[in-house]
Formats: sequence, C-alpha cells, structure tokens
Amino acid sequence: MPYPDRFYPVVDSLAWVERLTKLGVGTVQLRAKDLNDGEALQIVTDALEITKGTATKLIVNDYWRAAIVAGAEHLHLGQEDLADADVTAIKQAGLTLGLSTHDDAELENALAAEPDYVALGPIFPTTLKAMRFAPQGIPKISVWKQRVGNIPLVAIGGIKLEQAAEIFAAGADSIAVVSDVTQNADPDARVRAWLDATKELA
Repeated sequence: MPYPDRFYPVVDSLAWVERLTKLGVGTVQLRAKDLNDGEALQIVTDALEITKGTATKLIVNDYWRAAIVAGAEHLHLGQEDLADADVTAIKQAGLTLGLSTHDDAELENALAAEPDYVALGPIFPTTLKAMRFAPQGIPKISVWKQRVGNIPLVAIGGIKLEQAAEIFAAGADSIAVVSDVTQNADPDARVRAWLDATKELA
C-alpha cells in the first residue's frame, strides 16, 4: 500500500482512532493539541494499543518524544514542530516523517529534512482552525507534485469526498480528511464511502 493510504483521516481523540480502526481505515493521524509530556505519552501509548494487530497505521502528530518512547512507527510534524524537533533522533528511532507545508519557503524547509511525505494545505478554506495561509487551490497540487517528485504528496484542508477524483488527478497521492468525517452526520457511512472511492481510484 502507498504511505500514507490514499484516504488519510486526521482525528483528535482515542474514540475516533478506535472507531476508524474498526472500520478498517489504513492510515489514521492522531492530532491532539496542548498536552503535556505525560499526557502525550499516555494518549500515544493508548492509541498504539488500539491499532496493534490491526491493518491501521497510526501517525502521531507533533509529540515526537512520546512517539519515540511509546514505540510508534509514524510521525507528522508541522513547521513549528519541525523547528523544535530532533530530526536525527526521530530517524534513528526508525520513525517515518511527514511534514506540513503551506508555501514555497516551507516546502524548501521540509524537503531539507528528507521527509517520507509532504502535506500541502489548505487546498480549500477550512473551518476547523484559523489559517495564516490562503487556500492553495487544486492547480497548486500539480505544481508541487512536480517539485517533490517521488515523495508522496498529501492534500489537506476543507476537502470533501466529491472533490477527491479531481484532487488525485491533479497529482495528490493521498488526501487528509478532517471535517468531512468528524463533522459528518453519519461518519461511519462517510468513511466507508471514502474507502470505496479510494479503492476505485487506486
């Protein structure tokens, strides 16, 4: 399977990790904000326990020290997190590393760290957090895919299932999905629809 999977939900709780794991989602990112070191280690450990022995790969957002200590395999960092992280220690621990990017300078910075994938966003306006960056739009995906070459490119930000085919056609290898799952009236049905659609597009 590609890494990350073509459908890549990002969630903020153990309950969501468990729910998505039971639905057979291949890649799930746990993005829980504002935890202290002890809380971070606990939630990462618990999430790994949920996904252990399943087909789900857990990607830990931000808490790289907890990811190393807990024995996680996959990590995602934003640019601010990257500035404070020990990339050498992360790679020596055998973690894969995905990085967020929003503009050309951040892309250069990310590529210097030799990541396993690069995320570009927001593609569309997003309601979940105030963004310092304007929406990139679908054409930017094609430009960035040319620049990153063989590194998988993840599109994120306000993306709905109905736009998936166009985004993959533009060059994205994977789509990170937040509100289209977590704020959906029937999240389980939406997840199944994403899984079906991305199998067909694979």
